[in-house]
Amino acid sequence: MDARVITPRYSVSPQISAEDLPAIADAGYKTVICNRPDEEVPPSHQAEAIRAAAEAAGLRFEVLPLTHQTMTPDNVALQRELYEGCNGPVLAYCASGTRCSVVWALSQARDMAPDEILQKTQTAGYQLDGLRPALVSLAES
Repeated sequence: MDARVITPRYSVSPQISAEDLPAIADAGYKTVICNRPDEEVPPSHQAEAIRAAAEAAGLRFEVLPLTHQTMTPDNVALQRELYEGCNGPVLAYCASGTRCSVVWALSQARDMAPDEILQKTQTAGYQLDGLRPALVSLAES
């Protein structure tokens, strides 16, 4: 597991495996969100395999597969609802953590300045400067 903290309540990670879930629980996470479509991974890393391990470790598990085409306003709002409705820290994962960072950034655009959003994602290792126009547009809407 390579958890990268964006905020105290929201971290992202590249793909995790079932074997990572006890360490994720031990690290204090309460919920895991899968943003990676099953079509991208072998059966051992698909959502239901990770769900079983997450639940066995006492974690809540949510699935919201995201691609460039499905990064819609509704899905951005749903991701925010999923992590804000949790009783503690959330770890969201995808292939590299980038999609999880992008969806978080978009969900914060009305509440946080673009510079602050981009600084938080950059600190976590995700250079999202190309997202600035979208963040500015969302902030102005």
